[in-house]
Amino acid sequence: MSQAIQASWLDVEVTQHRASVSPSPDKLPSFDLILRCQEGLRPDSAAFDELLRRYQSHVDKILYHLAPDWQDRADLAQEVWIRVYRNINRLHEPVKFRGWLSRIATNLFYDELRKRKRISNPISLDAPRRMEDGEIDWDIVSDYPSPDDTLATTEFYERLRTAIADLPEAFRTTIILREIDGLAYEEIAEMTGVSLGTVKSRIARARAKLQSILQQYLD
Repeated sequence: MSQAIQASWLDVEVTQHRASVSPSPDKLPSFDLILRCQEGLRPDSAAFDELLRRYQSHVDKILYHLAPDWQDRADLAQEVWIRVYRNINRLHEPVKFRGWLSRIATNLFYDELRKRKRISNPISLDAPRRMEDGEIDWDIVSDYPSPDDTLATTEFYERLRTAIADLPEAFRTTIILREIDGLAYEEIAEMTGVSLGTVKSRIARARAKLQSILQQYLD
């Protein structure tokens, strides 16, 4: 047998051996799962399924906070994963997958929101969070809301929704990761690939912009 043929058979045997000893997807870190999904023309099905299993709750959490009253959130979540499947090869830094996934989910929500003329209370933010760097009081407190109070609350959330949607994408993503996802500044910096100072600046500027727009509701 010629050396060329021997080398060819050896390569095949090595490849088969690697495949036989390769750990199952559930044993791999997410970084390696993403690399597997990026190897071929299409994502590896087993690796992609494991990514979906690990991060589905993250997507669901974002969409729930953005659209608690939408009955078709499951459809939106499915569309998020379709976009991930189609575009995962474009993710150049697998370590930032979670932040990339968050951006896909939030952008999909706002894309869908633009198609709808009106929706009641599309954004639900929790009670005010007291943090060192200050906070926006998102809620209008009323034990027994009158019709006027209900209308004001609806208008507030609609205005809030519009105000967030009008923020530049970088500011919108950052404020959502902080206020809705509850991530630390350091985590946001790592996910979005910018410095810690830039993250803090974007959040401060986004809050100031939202407060100026919503001040009439917060007084």
